[in-house]
Amino acid sequence: MKPILAALMALTILASAPAPVSAQTTEASSIGSIGDFKHLALILRAGGYVILVRHGATFSNQADTDPLTFSDVSKQRNLNDKGKELAKAFGGAIRAAGIPVGKVYTSRFNRAYETAVLAGFTTIETTVDLTEGGLVVTPDENARRANALRAMLAKTPEQEKNDILITHKPNIIDALGKDWFDVREGEASIFKPEGGKYRLVARVEMADWPKIVAPDR
Repeated sequence: MKPILAALMALTILASAPAPVSAQTTEASSIGSIGDFKHLALILRAGGYVILVRHGATFSNQADTDPLTFSDVSKQRNLNDKGKELAKAFGGAIRAAGIPVGKVYTSRFNRAYETAVLAGFTTIETTVDLTEGGLVVTPDENARRANALRAMLAKTPEQEKNDILITHKPNIIDALGKDWFDVREGEASIFKPEGGKYRLVARVEMADWPKIVAPDR
């Protein structure tokens, strides 16, 4: 089973790297106890992190049949009941743990935007930089979006808060490399921006966020 968290990564990823860079190393430790989640809550309360999220769980029998018309939700792959439920729990856990949220950016596809809405975030901004492009945009545009995502990970949030980015698996792989090939729907990768670069701190499944407010025992 994939580790719930991969914490305290030693490898710093360059935000300006033109190609995907691996962030998984043999120095990553496998953790997952309540104490580990409590520590995660503690550092996130201090702010200064970027939480990169793949949108919540979707219907596997749906597809984006008109990927250039974002307003027509009926022609997109959308959140299923589990995805909606976990998105609400994700936002509820963040609020219950007292984790300050700054800016929230999402893809223009409904499954990403709805993940943010159901989580209860406010002032949500959709951006093409986080939108899945695939074969309907040029290779140059896909590369530009990957660079834009890396730049967002390297930007320190304002006023000791944590920024949240909600996007898609292809965008995450293009920006971060093959070690995110197994990124699951709803999974979050938490980064610490440092001097124009960024460091992976943890990877958390959406279903595990309530553990940050679970009692110590």
